[in-house]
Amino acid sequence: MCVCQTMEVGKYGKNASRAGERGVLLEPFIHQVGGHSSMMRYDDHTVCKPLISREQRFYESLPPEMKEFTPEYKGVVSVCFEGDSDGYINLVAYPYMESEALEQDDMAERDQPRRKHSRRSFHRSSSVGEHKEERPSLASDNPESSIQETKSPKVELHIHSDVPFQMLDGNSSLSSEKISYNPWSLRCHKQQLSRMRSESKDRKLYKFLLLENVVHHFRFPCVLDLKMGTRQHGDDASEEKAARQMKKCEQSTSATLGVRVCGMQVYQLDTGHYLCRNKYYGRGLSIEGFRNALYQYLHNGLELRKDLFEPILAKLQSLKAVLERQASYRFYSSSLLIIYDGKDNRAGMFMERRAEMRLKRVDTSLPESLQDDSSTEPSPSALPKVDVRMIDFAHSTFKGFRDDPTVHDGPDMGYVFGLESLINIMEQMREENQ
Repeated sequence: MCVCQTMEVGKYGKNASRAGERGVLLEPFIHQVGGHSSMMRYDDHTVCKPLISREQRFYESLPPEMKEFTPEYKGVVSVCFEGDSDGYINLVAYPYMESEALEQDDMAERDQPRRKHSRRSFHRSSSVGEHKEERPSLASDNPESSIQETKSPKVELHIHSDVPFQMLDGNSSLSSEKISYNPWSLRCHKQQLSRMRSESKDRKLYKFLLLENVVHHFRFPCVLDLKMGTRQHGDDASEEKAARQMKKCEQSTSATLGVRVCGMQVYQLDTGHYLCRNKYYGRGLSIEGFRNALYQYLHNGLELRKDLFEPILAKLQSLKAVLERQASYRFYSSSLLIIYDGKDNRAGMFMERRAEMRLKRVDTSLPESLQDDSSTEPSPSALPKVDVRMIDFAHSTFKGFRDDPTVHDGPDMGYVFGLESLINIMEQMREENQ
């Protein structure tokens, strides 16, 4: 699929290596809270990630009723790993030309394994991570290049937010700092650059998926990333990988609840910055710890957002009903995002009311309407906007999908169990805080 029509949006790479084409300069997506592949900002409404062919095909074959709960799939771009005249790194997206990719793939099959570089070899289309997605980040063969990559001001220049982020996890070197991006997004971005740098000796073009930016509706997006299901490994996993994934599930709330925290960011009204957690925090939680994490996600530093219970529960129950009708589907290792705005109209009303109450305590000449203590909370005219989206389908399958040899019966009950646990905990929390 060619997305040439959208390529005029965004910033252009100053070192466009493909004659006659203007590339979009990609930026790290500052609101990425989980995952291991770097999410990049393409434009205000679109993000992109390294293409895995199974995930691409899954997006293309989604049942219509699931599309409400997944990001919109927008096609594919070719991404070039480029250095500028100062030696710094840029990732630039160009329109994906399928005819060119087929020609290059055919050429690659005919070539010898150790052929010399050529101009055309640098334009060979490839899929980052299709069979390397679990591989750890690779260091550059050149130590100086690795140092330059880490210190590159381009990394800092293109990720900026007016709202600082602060990592709460003790295992993060950024835990005491307030920075302009979610620390996990920077970690993933640096690992992605390292992988691409190590592979750039042989390949210069990578395929990336274009997906809807599901937080673009929110001014201050509060994001909870949940790994869903009691099983995380795909049918094609090696015995070693399957054993690793099963151990992670057994040692976390994946086994007991069918869901575990993979990351989150929560906007705090009292301090004006985001608090962040990462997947290592989530792996160590007990059932009670998971409940506390969910409570923290719904707390804005001043109060528990009780107004969020109903709209979130409604979304979760609708998703559960949809998935119970999807016979043979398995969503191994996929995640669920829950999103709300940390500073919506209701939050503004709350802050104004608190200011009024402080003023009332020091000024008895205020009108009676402001001296009334009967209510310290505004009554919102409408429920706040929330969103619930399934993401990450690199290990998903269903009957007839890509001739997968293993066919499963019935709905994905491990995923449904996770949704039931999440719904039950939120309902209990709502009752406790009425």
